Amino acid sequence: MKCIDIQGMQIAQLIMGSDYFHPEDMERVSRMLDTYIAIGGNVVDTAFIYRGGQSEKALGRWLEERNNRQNIRIFTKGAHHNANGPRVNAQAIKEDLAVSLERLRTDYVDLYALHRDDPSVEVGPIVEALNAHLEARHFLAFGASNWTHQRLEEANRYAASHGLQGFSFSSPNLSLAKAIEPYWPNCVSADDETLSWHQRTKLPLLSWSSQARGFFTGRYTPEDRSNADLVRVFYNEQNWERYRRAEQLGQVKGASTIQIALAYVLNQSFPTAAIIGPETEEELYSCRAGADIVLSPAEVLWLDLGGPMPLEGGAP
Repeated sequence: MKCIDIQGMQIAQLIMGSDYFHPEDMERVSRMLDTYIAIGGNVVDTAFIYRGGQSEKALGRWLEERNNRQNIRIFTKGAHHNANGPRVNAQAIKEDLAVSLERLRTDYVDLYALHRDDPSVEVGPIVEALNAHLEARHFLAFGASNWTHQRLEEANRYAASHGLQGFSFSSPNLSLAKAIEPYWPNCVSADDETLSWHQRTKLPLLSWSSQARGFFTGRYTPEDRSNADLVRVFYNEQNWERYRRAEQLGQVKGASTIQIALAYVLNQSFPTAAIIGPETEEELYSCRAGADIVLSPAEVLWLDLGGPMPLEGGAP
């Protein structure tokens, strides 16, 4: 499996999502993680809030049972808002990270991200707090989930001017289907300006909902409005045209529509990885095949409604 580099660590382009993991379902958790490792994966995504902490607990149990912590990159997140509002501050980071490490049965994680932003908080104290944990080796690299590229640039300018480490990756939503509105409050989806910024800076992007929450599975049509969230976030004519183009290109390349949608994320002009959420081994193997698809820059552009229809290789 292809990898990207983050602070000298090799990160598989397919990152295994674990938001449905639970210690009471360890048979399925173990089967899915064992299969993911067998197909070449090495990174598992989780978060302080996933299933009230049960996701981290299940992952920690699997790591201990398999005795393979040294081979697995853990990506977890903290400082998510709660009922009282935003929590992006040094104390919340310290508290959430300590709990996450205990649940995961480890003394460090490889990748740590702030799960939300609070634009009212100055970036300097946040960067300083993260660097303190980095120096203590509580994590090996840090980034942000659902931060705008403007805030990331501000934070990294502060880090550079104070001799500190900046954010090493960003984790917004990036998918072929473009979000009309946030799937969850305060979430960030990569727009054209964000993609241009990543292309310029080459900051790695780890995409969540990289396959648009099932939009490209073939289970839905413009007439089927049974999934209210999918309708709210992705249903418009532009996204259905993207669907049709992915279907058309898939026929040429011998791939499914959803595999082409995944390939779109992984064939950007800067380092990308996709957090995937397969719940069956069949879905996992499908993602693995999608990760092997090579798209030309012209095909990536055409899928996203730009440029002429590519003709190379016999495309229609």
